Order: sequence, then C-alpha cells, then structure tokens
Amino acid sequence: MNTEDDWITTPLTPNLLRGALDLERTEHGLLPHRLPARARAQNTDGQLAMAESQPSGVRLVLRTRATALELDTLPTKRHYVGAPPRPDGVYDLLVDGRPAGGGSVTGGNTLTIDMAAGTAVVEPGPVGTLRFADLPEGGKDIEIWLPHNETTELVALRTNAPVGPAPDPGRRVWLHHGSSISHGSDAASPTTTWPALAASLGGVELVNLGFGGGALLDPFTARAMRDTPADLISVKIGINVVNADVMRLRAFGPAVHGFLDTIREGHPTAPLLVVAPVLCPVQEDTPGPLAPDFAGLAEGRVRFVATGDPAQRASGKLTLNIIRDELARIVAVRAVDDPNLHYLDGRELYGEADAADLPLPDAIHPDAATHRLMGERFARLAFAGQGAFKG
Repeated sequence: MNTEDDWITTPLTPNLLRGALDLERTEHGLLPHRLPARARAQNTDGQLAMAESQPSGVRLVLRTRATALELDTLPTKRHYVGAPPRPDGVYDLLVDGRPAGGGSVTGGNTLTIDMAAGTAVVEPGPVGTLRFADLPEGGKDIEIWLPHNETTELVALRTNAPVGPAPDPGRRVWLHHGSSISHGSDAASPTTTWPALAASLGGVELVNLGFGGGALLDPFTARAMRDTPADLISVKIGINVVNADVMRLRAFGPAVHGFLDTIREGHPTAPLLVVAPVLCPVQEDTPGPLAPDFAGLAEGRVRFVATGDPAQRASGKLTLNIIRDELARIVAVRAVDDPNLHYLDGRELYGEADAADLPLPDAIHPDAATHRLMGERFARLAFAGQGAFKG
C-alpha cells in the first residue's frame, strides 16, 4: 500500500494534455478550455462559456512506470431545477490505448440552472480525488479522459513513480466542430462520445470543438479552427441554428461560406467535411426556437419542443430539411474549386429507420447506444473506403 511519502507530485503542464486549445491558470490549478482566450473574450453567451469549459475530448497523456495514480480535481456539476439529479462526470482510463477502468470525483462546485427563470447560480465546493491503483507494472502510456460534460479544474497529480509526457504517436489530427451531439450529450463516458469512438476507430488524434448549444457559425470559432494545427477537419452545422432561431435562410448561406472561408485561410488543402444534421423529428420541418417542455420537467422528465410555425418557412425560417438542402448546394458550388471539400448527410449517421429503434430520449439528444452507432458509422463513412478522411 502506498504511503504519503511514496507519492511524487508532478506539475500539471501543457505537454501532459491533449485536446485543449488553451489552459487557464486558476487559484486552484489548471482549467482546460476548448476555445482560446481571444475567442472567449469575444463571447457573451453563458451557455457557450459553460460548454467550451467542459473538456470533451481533453485528456491527460503520460508515460510512466507508476502502478498507482491520484488526480485532484475541482469539478463543476450542473443541477437543473425540477429535473432528476445528474450523475457525476466520468473519467476514462486507457493503458497503452486500451480501456482499463474509470471513476468519478465527488464534491466540487454546483451550478444550479433554472430554465424557467433563466438563472444560473454557482455554489463553491471542495476539491475531490480520482484514484487508480494496481496499474500494470513496467513502462506504459496512460490516458485519463476528463469528463466530457463537467467543467474540470486540474489541481494536482501524484504517482508512485516519475511521470513524463507520452511520445507523439504520429497520428493524423482530426479537428471537429459541432453541437451538443458532437459535445457528447448523453454518451456514457468521454471515450464513448461519437467523435471519440470514431477517432479511435479511425486511428486519429481528436480535437473536439463540439459545444452544447454553441454551433452557431460564430466567426471566433472559425478563427480558432483556422489557427489550430490539423490534418483533417469536419464541421457539423445546422441544428443549433434552427433550435436557437438565430438567422434566416438569407443570412445562413453567407454565414456558412464565411465560416468555411476562414477555416480555409489556415488549412487551404486539408480534407474538410461538412456534415448536415442528423435526424431530429421535432425540427425536421418545424422552425425554432426550441423550448423545454416545462410540463414534463415538473414530472421529472426533460424533453424539448419546437415552437415555430411551419408556415414561416416561406419567409425564410429555417428547418433541418432546409438546412440540409442549403449545405448540399453550398458544398457543390465550392467543390468546383475545392476538390478536398466534402459533404455528408447526417441522416447517414442517424436516420428515420434508427429513430424507430433508438428514439431520442429528450427529442433532440442521442443516448449512449446511439452515440456508439454514430461513431461506428462515421468511421466507416469518413475514414474507410473512399471516405473524405481515407488514409
């Protein structure tokens, strides 16, 4: 058994982390961000601020002979007034690339969100500790994937043998942007979000810029993607634009062109895949905005409903079917001069036949089984055969 004197404390430094675009020093330790400081300074949306601080795809990657490890973290856990309690965030452990367990951290801050009142209040809480014991003997690569849906400040790392950064695996880097579905929504754990599963199956390093409620064609996100080193790039566009009701068809097309133009400034020839929305029955032909079903919330059920009028499509209001048509048109026009630009209809990842067997539990987010299905399908469609990301 390890005693306190056996532990070696290793400073948490950027070379031990992958998947984050920025690391902020806080009074407690290190807070990973998935948007750089310049982008965060231009953002005024609390939802996006919360989402980008949740470390989906961010992981500690170490080389060590240690057989025991402790990681102190300060999580921020969400509580929605009137809804069932959320489970603690999950940390996934990989040893030499293979799943080797997981855990959670209790304590931490609590963010209480009242969707009916539109308020959010933070109550401070204590630091907690994640422990992994009985790790294999000998030198090995350790990955600890941080909870994809829980803001996590890294406070201290202790091991019973020295730790260093893992060697660069030499894999291609896949930079992906999307909505809460790409963020991970109701996936079981950080390595089982659909982008993480697809990256594992495709043999690539993931940088996940999936932001719950935040895929709104923001120029600062496009600039962040422009400036992030990557070999493969994908953008999953549409559902947040519809359910937030932020623009009409007239504005949507130029905004997509501008977003893609900015990415191409930094990645002129990288394979760039535009992914249209997966099936979401409540918004296929009904415009936004989307709203919580407060009647269901009072009964402990979280569901969402589209509140727009389908007749408003004639005046430019957007639905998922309109967005798919427009994205396909834009890609076809641009691909004439950009042979590395590709299009994927999201219904190939989750479509009508799937909805019968795997309905969306809250009407908009896929569950854990659907994340696995989407990850496997994306890997087959993008990384294999003649896919956009073929090796």
